[in-house]
Amino acid sequence: MKDIWKVMGRRDKKNPEMKEEIDAQNEIKDSESTVAESQETAENLTEQPQTEETAEPDFEAKFNEMNDKFLRLYSEFENFRRRTAKERLDLLTNSRGEALKNLIPIVDDFERATANNVIVDDIDAIREGFTLIHNKFVNLLSNEGLKPMETAVGDDFDTDKHEAVTQIPAPEPKLKGKVVDVIEKGYVINDKVIRYAKVVTGS
Repeated sequence: MKDIWKVMGRRDKKNPEMKEEIDAQNEIKDSESTVAESQETAENLTEQPQTEETAEPDFEAKFNEMNDKFLRLYSEFENFRRRTAKERLDLLTNSRGEALKNLIPIVDDFERATANNVIVDDIDAIREGFTLIHNKFVNLLSNEGLKPMETAVGDDFDTDKHEAVTQIPAPEPKLKGKVVDVIEKGYVINDKVIRYAKVVTGS
C-alpha cells in the first residue's frame, strides 16, 4: 500500500495537471451539491406560501356555519316564547276557572233562597237568609285577596284611591276638600286598587 501511495505521489508530482483536474472535479461536485441543496431550500420556501394559501379560512363556509347557528338559536327562542305564552294563558285560564268554581255554591244559595221565598212570608227569615249569603260571598272574596277600601266621611280626598263623582258646598268648614259622602266602596286586591271609591267632595 505504501508503494501505491508513493507511486500516486510521484504521479501527482509528475502530473500536476491531473491533480488540478481531480481537484476541479471535486469542486464541481461540491458546487453541484451546494446548488442542489439551495434548490431544495428554495423549493421549500416556495411551497410554504402555497401551504398558507391552502390553509386560508373559507369565509363562505364560516358564514354558512354562523347562519345555521343563528337560525337554530332563533328557532329555539321562538319555541320558548310560544311555550311561555301558552303556559301563561293556561295559568290565567285555570286561576279564573278556580275563582268561578268557588262562586258556584253562592249561586246555589241564591237559587235556594229565591225558591224558598215564594212559600215563606216571614220577612225576618228572608232577611236572615240573604244576610248569610252576603256574608258567605264577602268571605269568599276576602279569601281570594279582594278587600273593601277603608273610606269614611271626613277623609282627605286622595286621587290614588278616590274618584270624585260631584262636588258640593261643604256642610262644615273642616270638610272643604274632604270626602263628604261615599257613593260606592272601593276595592283592592293585594294592595292594588281595582276599583276606586266613588265619593262626593266638599268645596
